[in-house]
Amino acid sequence: MNYKETEPQLKRVEVKDNFWSFYQELIRDVVLPYQEQILKDEIPGAEKSGAIQNLRIAAGMEEGVFYGQVFQDSDIWKWLEAVSYISNMEETGNLQEGAQQIIGLLERAQEEDGYLNTYFQLKEPDHKWQNLLECHELYCAGHLIEAAVADYKMTGKCRLLNPAIRLADLIDSRFGQGKVRGIPGHEEIELALLRLARATGEQRYFDLAGYFLAERGTEPNYFAEEQKKRDWVYWQMDPEERTYTQNHRPVRDQDSAEGHAVRAMYLYTAMADMAAAADDESLKAACRKIWKNVTEKRMYITGGVGSGAKGETFTVDYDLPNDRAYAETCAAVGLVFWARKMLNIALDGNYADVMERALYNGVLGGMGRDGRHFFYVNPLEVVPGISGQVPGYEHVRPVRPRWYACACCPPNIARLLASLGKYAWGEAPGFVYSHLYLGGIFHAAQNRISWKTVTDYPWEGRLLYEVYNSENEEQTALVIRIPGWCPSYSLSVNGKECTNGHENRQGYITIKRAWKKGDTVCLQLSMEIKRIYANLMVREDTGCIALMRGPLVYCIEEADNGTGQNALLLPAGSEVREYRKYDGALGDYVGLEADGLRLEDNRDALYSETPPREVNTRICAVPYFLWGNRQAGEMRVWIREK
Repeated sequence: MNYKETEPQLKRVEVKDNFWSFYQELIRDVVLPYQEQILKDEIPGAEKSGAIQNLRIAAGMEEGVFYGQVFQDSDIWKWLEAVSYISNMEETGNLQEGAQQIIGLLERAQEEDGYLNTYFQLKEPDHKWQNLLECHELYCAGHLIEAAVADYKMTGKCRLLNPAIRLADLIDSRFGQGKVRGIPGHEEIELALLRLARATGEQRYFDLAGYFLAERGTEPNYFAEEQKKRDWVYWQMDPEERTYTQNHRPVRDQDSAEGHAVRAMYLYTAMADMAAAADDESLKAACRKIWKNVTEKRMYITGGVGSGAKGETFTVDYDLPNDRAYAETCAAVGLVFWARKMLNIALDGNYADVMERALYNGVLGGMGRDGRHFFYVNPLEVVPGISGQVPGYEHVRPVRPRWYACACCPPNIARLLASLGKYAWGEAPGFVYSHLYLGGIFHAAQNRISWKTVTDYPWEGRLLYEVYNSENEEQTALVIRIPGWCPSYSLSVNGKECTNGHENRQGYITIKRAWKKGDTVCLQLSMEIKRIYANLMVREDTGCIALMRGPLVYCIEEADNGTGQNALLLPAGSEVREYRKYDGALGDYVGLEADGLRLEDNRDALYSETPPREVNTRICAVPYFLWGNRQAGEMRVWIREK
């Protein structure tokens, strides 16, 4: 197969199904209005943002001083990006009005040469571009550029694109081959410049992204050289801690995931994007090596990455503690980004499987079903009284807070969930690719075919693809992923079982024909309940099992099973059953139940020669992404097996 895929224009994808429509409507009706109020400091009792206030001060419309983190601007830019994506839906007028007001502010705040960063404009005007290691100027610029490209793609208008281009041109005039040397301490500008290059057709943005990638990890150590030239610091980062910023080797020589997990995910996303676009075999090879290290040795079963709380980092192979897990929501979002770009390198179901795993578990779990509470950290075990309180566990929250002083995760979730279509579909001349399963309609522009999909996924495994409209009389291949978790499937075309005549390679099936309006493809995936065992090198999970059904990881909560979940045992021969339920806090979901055991004793002594007795009990599990939406209490993914 001659594989060269293009991600779809988001406005050509309509999402309409019971599962994802809920989340997209939640983003439109609750999440983005709520976040706008937060950014404007209009919600009493919530964590102060100060982001819009900073912009107003920089625009000369208020008096005051800068408030918040050095990267506070990026919260606004991610919010703007999400608003651009959600404009594909109806009834977004109020959000559009709010976005236009913010764009007006940033136009007034932007300096004549294109510079825009309220921290430096208000607090450190004489120190611009002097501390790339710590101060996120290029990171914030990248998020503005991403928002601008999204707005341009969705609306065709340049009001936000023009300021972003002015800022990008300023960066391009300063940094690059034969100019001032520099790389970002927090990657983001690289992937943003690649998006801008595609949107504008300007090769120099592509070249600048390539420069930032190629310069990372080279000698002399840029961050050490930079520090010698200044007499001030922000966080007192050690420039010789080179793995933290993925600056320890040139990117083509890297073979493991190191350092700050979110920075790493953004870097690897840009590397994969560049590798596919430039057909760069050495960069592809590096991406594959790092991917193998992450997914086979450093990723939680939920798709969470970055287990270390100190520095929000990758640590070492198989270090995946459950009750001290960090697994930042932004890192799971970044893993989805990276996986999608890996699919542009090669059509391999493994990439889409990980994308799906991170999306349904690591990302969705970061937001409550009310759209107003968010997790920064995503543990796989929570014990109130220890989690969030005992030293070493301070970062683990048993309930989702309303906001954060460092609020990168909430708008990151919003922009990803608002743009699902480009992760679900892809196309190339003669090919339409279905990577994720969304109900709705995809208008494949290159192939002039519109596909309507109907599904109750992830609760059920039936997927119906119908040709909604076709202006193409040539043969076109519909290429559908068969998930790695699926042991068997059946396929029919126009109601007739299809046992041969379709390719099944690298986790994808290919059905090629001249499609006509009304043609259907029905795929039935087996949704078996599975017991999952971790590699014995993951010592915390030895003797335990996790439950999965389809793409979903399950957990047990105190609301269903009471306290003392470490004393619950699931016998190896016990049947795990599924049930469908509606709960006011959890919505419509498929739960799991089994006959298990609970260890009990009546001892007051700390130690005893008397073993605990086993008592029969019922164990109930809910999808991991739904945990924490009821009462605060214990939660556990890995259950002891007898």
